[in-house]
Amino acid sequence: MNNGLVNAIIAYIMWGVLPLYWKLFNNVPAGEILSHRVVWSFVFMGILVAVQRRWGDMKRIAASRALLLSLAASGLLIAANWLIFIWAVNNGHVVETSLGYYLNPLLNVMLAVVFLREKPNRGQWLAIAIAGAAVLIIAFDYGRFPWVAISLATSFSLYGFAKKKIGQDASVGLLSETAVVLPVALGYWIYLAAMGKTTAWTLPAFTFVELLLSGAVTALPLLFFARAAARMSLSALGFVQYIGPTIMLFLSVFVFKESVSPVLLFGFALIWTALVVYAAASVRDTRLGKAI
Repeated sequence: MNNGLVNAIIAYIMWGVLPLYWKLFNNVPAGEILSHRVVWSFVFMGILVAVQRRWGDMKRIAASRALLLSLAASGLLIAANWLIFIWAVNNGHVVETSLGYYLNPLLNVMLAVVFLREKPNRGQWLAIAIAGAAVLIIAFDYGRFPWVAISLATSFSLYGFAKKKIGQDASVGLLSETAVVLPVALGYWIYLAAMGKTTAWTLPAFTFVELLLSGAVTALPLLFFARAAARMSLSALGFVQYIGPTIMLFLSVFVFKESVSPVLLFGFALIWTALVVYAAASVRDTRLGKAI
């Protein structure tokens, strides 16, 4: 559990500062950035798996149709999440991405209760209720249906659920997921070249090198997340996730200068209250379990 918690904290801090990285490519369309993200993630993970000498595990996955289908589903889910996130950041919707990842833990708990039979205690249910009320307040204040937030929350919750069910090694699993969407990314490159619409390849040399690093930038937090998902309950993992959107919220206000209302700040305070209540209830539950 402790090892899982450390991995989760590292992953969510990395994801929290990620908008700073994607803002470097404001002039590149989101779909093209996504295609590069997929390709260079595949290259990075291929090198990592080769260094680890894990190609035998890849052969085992290739021989299992059920495992291939599961990894294909998780690969498509994370690719959709990447595309929405990149588009939102580069079109001035960082506040809404933050809202999406605040919603995510609530969906995690719902999936955990319905499908994994996890049973939150009374204190944890109280925390969930407080967080749910906070998200409703934030969404109401936002003034319109937050489709970006809902899409991000749904895609990443389902991805986390899929990772929990598959239980595959982090490195091999991520390489398999990127391999699933690699043909689509390469096909998109061919389409852009044929239409004369490539943008990334015309970037200044230093900026293009930064884009090449998208493989490592993408893979490292996912590796930490996969290790955390294997060691923590889905509901506990969801609440640690509040680290990421909190960092994004601060970036949206102090770096990207997006407008934030007093109601939104009140919702933010409620969410952190829920996090404290959830953590206290979880610690109490653990101590009672040890005492028994």
